[in-house]
Amino acid sequence: MRRGTNLPEVGSYNRAVVLEAIQASDGISRVQIAARTRLTAQTVSVIVRRLLEDGLVVEDGSVPSRGGKPRTILRVDPGAGYAVGVHFDPEEISCVLADLAGRPVARLHLPVRPGLEPESVVRQMARAARRILREAGVADGKVLGVGLACPGPLDRDGVMVCPPRLPEWDRVPVRALLHEHTRFPVTVDNDATAAAIGERWAGIARTTRSFAYLYLGTGIGGGMFLDDQVYRGRSENAGEFGHITVEPDGPECYCGNRGCVEAVCCPSAIEAAFGGAVPYAAICAAAASGEPEARQVIERVAGRLADAAVSVVNMLDIDLLVLGGPALREAGEIYREVIARAVSSRPLARRLHAVRVETSPIAADAAAIGAASLVFHRTYAPRLGD
Repeated sequence: MRRGTNLPEVGSYNRAVVLEAIQASDGISRVQIAARTRLTAQTVSVIVRRLLEDGLVVEDGSVPSRGGKPRTILRVDPGAGYAVGVHFDPEEISCVLADLAGRPVARLHLPVRPGLEPESVVRQMARAARRILREAGVADGKVLGVGLACPGPLDRDGVMVCPPRLPEWDRVPVRALLHEHTRFPVTVDNDATAAAIGERWAGIARTTRSFAYLYLGTGIGGGMFLDDQVYRGRSENAGEFGHITVEPDGPECYCGNRGCVEAVCCPSAIEAAFGGAVPYAAICAAAASGEPEARQVIERVAGRLADAAVSVVNMLDIDLLVLGGPALREAGEIYREVIARAVSSRPLARRLHAVRVETSPIAADAAAIGAASLVFHRTYAPRLGD
């Protein structure tokens, strides 16, 4: 849990630290907030009073204390604000309306018609955002913004730069276009980093200081939180776990290297192992049911992912590795078991601390929920730059 500071000039940072402590808990008292953030009781009391006045936090019952009066429990008010999360995949637009607690209020999935111009697809995203708000009955004034998770790389202005699976999207200013068509503030990030932020805001990593997220979708990517801060790198495109080499003599990858994780582990590579005749979803279902050939293929792929995961754990010395994304499907537990075995037995620091490997509880809509969480994170999360 992040700690605050008692210097008067950093009040906005302290406010964000206190709100984060409340949001990450399942009910917390002022005394517990002070203990976790190392802020004084008086500072916490002042900040909580303002959060209550702003309607972001509610008092919700009380618990007994050791001597003295019962302690009032504080929780984030889920209805205090909403965000629309849009995940753009080359084949589908997924749209989620999330409340301030990060819980999906409504979902919408729409196919992307092949051959559409980028601006037509962005207009489709905007229509999906408007439709989900209309159907949920949420007024514009309650919407903090729209988050967009899409394939990278992305520059700092939200322009897609040479996305490998979408060559026609090179230099498309996707953030500006979506803002133009929705009139909401738009926050953009690559799908894997968005999924990691969603896990931090609404998943199993809410109180974990350092973790990595391994995202399995059409491609393979990753996101990282290091010491409570999302790490994006020099160009804001860190976490390309899919381009760690795991088979030096393996197939050529579109990035120019050979044997990358993505080249040997993405869904299309797994379909190719069956001659391209069996859909990936069917392979996963067969593996989960124990069909020997399908399970052998998934376990082999999981082993290559495990090789990359061990490298990530050795490099970052993290507490938690989260697996998520739509490609996990029914075979998610197979992936988790194989990767967990490797991470428990092979990293250099394994005798100093254990690294948990968990499947995300929001794996299916990880990027869309993450996209909504981009808005909450940008609006409320403590940032060292502040």
